[in-house]
Amino acid sequence: MSKQVIFDKKNVLVAGGAGFIGSHLCDELVKTDKVICVDNFVTGSERNIDHLLANPNFVFINHDLSQPLDLEAQAGLKKFKIEFQGLQEIYNLACPMSPRNFLENRLATLLANSYAVKNLLDLAVKYNSKLLQFSSSVVYGPRQSEARGKQAKESDLGFVDQLSERSAYDEGKRFAETMVSNYRAIHNIDARIIRLFRIYGPRLEANDDQMIPDYITAALDNKDITIAGDTDFSSSFCYISDALDAIFKFMNSDLAGPINIGSDVDVNLTDLVKIIIKETGSQSSITYADGKLFFSELVLPDIRLAKNELGWMPVVTLENGLKKTIFDIEAHKRLQGLGG
Repeated sequence: MSKQVIFDKKNVLVAGGAGFIGSHLCDELVKTDKVICVDNFVTGSERNIDHLLANPNFVFINHDLSQPLDLEAQAGLKKFKIEFQGLQEIYNLACPMSPRNFLENRLATLLANSYAVKNLLDLAVKYNSKLLQFSSSVVYGPRQSEARGKQAKESDLGFVDQLSERSAYDEGKRFAETMVSNYRAIHNIDARIIRLFRIYGPRLEANDDQMIPDYITAALDNKDITIAGDTDFSSSFCYISDALDAIFKFMNSDLAGPINIGSDVDVNLTDLVKIIIKETGSQSSITYADGKLFFSELVLPDIRLAKNELGWMPVVTLENGLKKTIFDIEAHKRLQGLGG
């Protein structure tokens, strides 16, 4: 006779929980759940989760998820009673996310998009956990110049060069979706796919070839702000709190996805930089240079499914989101100055 376990709080695992999005997700989840944050700091940062380490409902495990993880053997998790309560939810954001160091992280990226996904899916099967796979707009392929402003629907088939320098990430994200879809069909688990389109906000690494934090850092230092592209370069940007709102609405829905989450407003990068210069009171000038591997014009998301089925849409304006991000980077620079 099986006994029913009465849960006081859900046990939730956040893979890649020390990263930009993962750490914000941990902040929200720990308010109501017991959170197991797993990261190996390939691109995550300890400073993103330092403030959570003393929380009794938060446990950090330094582990490379391309290797299987035995939760019941982890001494730090005894208080979560995994052997009795199991694991209710898994959020998989485990994937190196450093544009500047992308080429040297290619093998880690391949393993994150294959072995790590498999190991987390195996945990979902073992504990009958609900799993959310974080995918990306890159599965649709690059923006075609003749289709500027075109929005990608979830049913659209992407065109990705599986042999390109970016393929470990771009094709890797597609393969990860394939694994999740097949595990769901074979094992009848609740496995979902969310496709995020350029999320930004506090805790994005500066000096890492990520557009917004690098532009803000240069503006604060009154240095030239270089756009890797021309005056026509545009993209869309969605603030982190809007993304989190979508994640929780999606997890509380009956949908499996994939579902697009992002801003459907095309933003010219020159205009974005002008806002940053204005908000920081900077003396910076704007320059243009040759493109970089991850400075690409991605497709815009068609977010009608999220609007219609989740009642979700982004509400934070670009100006307000940039102000909050600028405030965070300024504060971090001041702390670094004090530490130096």
